[in-house]
Amino acid sequence: MPLRLLATLILTLTTLQLCAQTLLRPARVFDGQDVHEGWEVLVQADTIAAVGPKLVLPKGATIIDLADMTLLPGLIEVHSHILLHPYNETSWNDQVLKESIGERAARAAIHVQASLMAGYTTLRDLGSEGAGYADVGVRQAIEKGAVPGPRLLVAGPAIVATGAYGPKGFRPDMQVPLGAEEADGASLVSVTRQQIGGGADWIKFYADGRLGPYGQMLPSFTEAEMRSIVETARGTGRDVAAHAYTPEAMLRASRAGVRSIEHGDEGTPEVWRAMVENDVYLCPTLAVVEAVERYRGWDGKAPVPERLLAKQLTLKQAVDAGVKLAVGSDVGPFTHGTQARELVLLVDAGLTPLQSLRATTMGNAELLRLEDKIGAVRVGLLADLVAVAGDPTKDIARMMEVSWVMQAGNVVKGTLAR
Repeated sequence: MPLRLLATLILTLTTLQLCAQTLLRPARVFDGQDVHEGWEVLVQADTIAAVGPKLVLPKGATIIDLADMTLLPGLIEVHSHILLHPYNETSWNDQVLKESIGERAARAAIHVQASLMAGYTTLRDLGSEGAGYADVGVRQAIEKGAVPGPRLLVAGPAIVATGAYGPKGFRPDMQVPLGAEEADGASLVSVTRQQIGGGADWIKFYADGRLGPYGQMLPSFTEAEMRSIVETARGTGRDVAAHAYTPEAMLRASRAGVRSIEHGDEGTPEVWRAMVENDVYLCPTLAVVEAVERYRGWDGKAPVPERLLAKQLTLKQAVDAGVKLAVGSDVGPFTHGTQARELVLLVDAGLTPLQSLRATTMGNAELLRLEDKIGAVRVGLLADLVAVAGDPTKDIARMMEVSWVMQAGNVVKGTLAR
């Protein structure tokens, strides 16, 4: 190659590299652990290249002025249902039984965009609720750039014990679409492998259900059955989430080695000890309970419904016992893009704003085993970043109004570079 052509090529590549640099100038940075006044962040292509006070502006770099704003890692939601929409619009039964997979996937494309615009750059979607592997298809569409949305980790159909999940109320001999895939005993291994083959990033199973003779909530799998799911998933590098309300189901799931327990309403000191011993996260999903209570007529004022108060108390007991907290709202039954309400409810339950922010960024990244890619403002991590007015470590409600979003180095909402 002639020297002149080589020099031109090097100059062109250098110029392109410089143009891909963006300096962010907020009032402060929450790095996933602490707040730093006056810090700046340099983004190179899709990666955080430098973090700290008074960074040197590289030649050719653009600047984004985020004055009076706090810059944070992209938010992470670890319990969502992109294929559901609010229950005060359409009941869960009717969504599962009457809406086509095409309609539900089309709605999901809108839902994931709403979450991205709310600052959620990563979502774990825990079950397609009767829509098969449509969540896998939405994930692939996002990855191909066909629709805007967060990084998606999906669980496909999820797994339930035979007869333990709905829709219910039909003749015993009538075959109706179910909200999850049934399996028991030895078939749990093959169904788990089938879901992995179908594209599931996580495996989710329902550890309990209303199986008692009078509708009591009881464990739906033995501990050995749960362990067979976990061991099969773990063999392919995947983790397992367990839906569980009752103490016995939570104990079995913890001992079986699940990564997270979803809901956990009836946890006890014995359960918390088992979760700590087995390094199991609790995802309490407060926001969905609040939403359902509002659908039932609660106006949001005192007195607070007993179920929400009970969940907040249980959550505080778990955190005080040393259980790791995962932040997921169970969004879907309520409006996508409003799930930061979970952070407000965590603070209402007794956590500090800083604790709730740490959990939904670094904590959730660690749950997903993605802490080397997302969840913090740190050199070498992906430039998934959001900004809000004011200081959310003093007023957590600020997180309900994310005004600027960067996803992998691209500004998708708010002020562009100058």
